[in-house]
Amino acid sequence: MLKRIRVEQLVPGMHIKEFCGSWMEHPFWRSSFVLKEDKDLERILASSIKEVWIDSSKGLDVAAGESAMSEAQSEAQIEQELQAVAQSQRQTEPVGLAAEYRRAAQICAQSKRAVVSMFQEARMGKTVDAATAQSLVEEISDSVSRNASALISLARLKTADDYTYMHSVAVCAMMIALARQLGLDDVQTRSAGLAGLLHDLGKARMPMEVLNKPGKLTDAEFAIIKSHPVEGHRLLLAMGNVDPIALDVCLNHHEKVDGSGYPKGLKDAEISLFAKMGAVCDVYDAITSNRPYKAGWDPAESMRKMAEWASGHFDQRVFQAFVKSLGIYPTGSLVRLDSGRLGVVIEQSHKSLTMPLVKIFFSTKSSLRIPLEVIDLSAPTCAEKIAGREDPAKWKFPDLDELWSGVSQRPR
Repeated sequence: MLKRIRVEQLVPGMHIKEFCGSWMEHPFWRSSFVLKEDKDLERILASSIKEVWIDSSKGLDVAAGESAMSEAQSEAQIEQELQAVAQSQRQTEPVGLAAEYRRAAQICAQSKRAVVSMFQEARMGKTVDAATAQSLVEEISDSVSRNASALISLARLKTADDYTYMHSVAVCAMMIALARQLGLDDVQTRSAGLAGLLHDLGKARMPMEVLNKPGKLTDAEFAIIKSHPVEGHRLLLAMGNVDPIALDVCLNHHEKVDGSGYPKGLKDAEISLFAKMGAVCDVYDAITSNRPYKAGWDPAESMRKMAEWASGHFDQRVFQAFVKSLGIYPTGSLVRLDSGRLGVVIEQSHKSLTMPLVKIFFSTKSSLRIPLEVIDLSAPTCAEKIAGREDPAKWKFPDLDELWSGVSQRPR
């Protein structure tokens, strides 16, 4: 019997079917499990979750003399109620970048914990919870709706140790933004997001010493890493009833339009639109992120490099839409204005891909820091233009990421 009870009625031995509230509110990756330990009960009581659904056929029932708040005859009834509650709590109205950063940072932190748990379960041979993965996609999708740049930009600030996990979050967010830029419908966009989240699941089965090797891989080690799409596809198939788009992207996101990719060496028309999207998003996050063996490239430099590779690696239509979704100078790019001042891109302009909002902080003429100033290059009264990109490695500004994100990069 499925029963909705107050969290105060929970005791170890009960089977929790669902938490009543947003995925972001409860402290667990899975939402369906047997409550076994007092410490897990304490975590629930300390969260903002007030009610849960339990399945008394799979665990303990409420104590004698206590009554449930409501009962359901089927999981479908629970699903309808939870969807109604979740829909009423969703916030998708557009907001400014600064307004979304705090919430996006929370989603990044929660998402990392969820993906770490997901990979750990995959390493242990357990089936990944597709329903909970979809809940995570919804949270990321809503953040992208509120502001497309915030979460995507913050996810780039991952450490080398976080890369495998936060890469999945970043690609999920970029797939959603790209799907909307391509005009895909809501169902396709959610599928694209789920595909982005699960595309690298096969890396959970790769040897950690190879996955996190700080130096160049040997041919034998690279052959092992190249098996991750097939391994991930096998893991997803074992889940059963997995979105076919997620299966496709997992298997084919390393294919290239010129046929030089893997695992099958597919060519242009043989590769689906979603796998082509996955290829672009995967590469962008990979080259802009710090890895065990190299520092990430500047976002604008990465776009330039990808444009050079586009004819053989990427589908042209997909790549052009990707550029439009993130900008020619993505958030976090270091740029030089024609006045000689340096600034970092903090937000895109709806008017022009080449005229973002820039936070000015340095003068190349005096070689000194100058008072911070935010300039909207698309404003009619603005006479400034971007003269070119600058290489952050050349200038070595220690607080460059903090300047655009407001997130301190000091060691924790």
